[in-house]
Amino acid sequence: MFKNPFQLKVSKQIPDIHESLEEQYRRQVKQDHISYDKAQLIVLQQLQSLLDYFVLLNTYKRRSFRHRLISSPPVSPKSLYIYGDVGSGKSMLMILFYEACPIVHKRRVHLSTFMIEVHDFIHQWHQQNTNNAIIALAEKIGVETMLLCLDEFHVSDIADAMILKRLFSKLFELGTLIVITSNRHPDNLYKGGIQKDQFLIFTKLLQKKSDVIELVTNLDYRHVHNKSLNSSYYFPLDSHADDFIRQQYNNLTDHAHIKSNTLDILGRRIVFSSIHKDIALATFNELCLQPLGSVDYSKIATVFSTLILTKIPKLSADNRNEAKRLMALIDALYEHKVELICTAEVPISEIYTTGDGSFEFKRIVSRLIEMQSDAYLLSKHT
Repeated sequence: MFKNPFQLKVSKQIPDIHESLEEQYRRQVKQDHISYDKAQLIVLQQLQSLLDYFVLLNTYKRRSFRHRLISSPPVSPKSLYIYGDVGSGKSMLMILFYEACPIVHKRRVHLSTFMIEVHDFIHQWHQQNTNNAIIALAEKIGVETMLLCLDEFHVSDIADAMILKRLFSKLFELGTLIVITSNRHPDNLYKGGIQKDQFLIFTKLLQKKSDVIELVTNLDYRHVHNKSLNSSYYFPLDSHADDFIRQQYNNLTDHAHIKSNTLDILGRRIVFSSIHKDIALATFNELCLQPLGSVDYSKIATVFSTLILTKIPKLSADNRNEAKRLMALIDALYEHKVELICTAEVPISEIYTTGDGSFEFKRIVSRLIEMQSDAYLLSKHT
């Protein structure tokens, strides 16, 4: 029997809509949870239009069968693609909209997690079926998901690019509404990639089926609200770096012995400098020099509540693969609210500044900063 690895995660209940998104936004500003930004309100108006559609659709579906026969459902709007600089508030606005959306069959997911599930589905489908796996997946998502919100949208792999082109083509055909946040305009999603002409078909489709809006702001709000409980990022790699790590490890494990250990993931053994209950200690080389991927990092993020990562070097264009793995690791830790303690050769902003993927790495810089904040660290317990 086919085991479906792409399990739909739907909301447990329909939210009670009694405030517009702008009213919710202004209330959070008043409570000092966020900072007011006129540019964010412009994007929020676009999201409100989608929200209004789903409210009308719910009202239509609650009407009697006879009433629906003599009336028409609301006209479906376009999907929405929001892009802007790191830390401009794209994800915050998407969450505000998503939580207010009055439907059950909706899903918000980080693109890296989504792509892991897509690849798992395709792999298992091909083991037992001969027909098109991507079409089958699109039909499954289309039937079960009215709204799909994809956060941190980016494309760096040609295989993923081709899969997304075919998957989205079918999803748009089926009428699934998609809300995307990204750091790049669709025209720049696959900058410098091979077979770009093929991918342009997808970007043109994306822009045809979506309203593309830029969130323009001059602030990184992850920095604005960053009040650190304690220092969790130490640089440079001087004589005090090892003392810093030892002290952090002792505090977290009650002076447990440091001893090399392994974690088994899908038949692979990943080596750690030490493991004590849900606390892991590892070097950059152990986790980013080895041929690990998003599946491995997601598993690590679910097993451990805290990761102590040591000896992060300054990366150059020659280290693009290591930089890509570090990005995948940080994304997984961030999504699962894992506490991260680091030692590095340089400040966060200087880890990877030139080379393939350095633009996307700006997102990781912002996340590393946010992961030291009160809000992030306290979110582990909420």
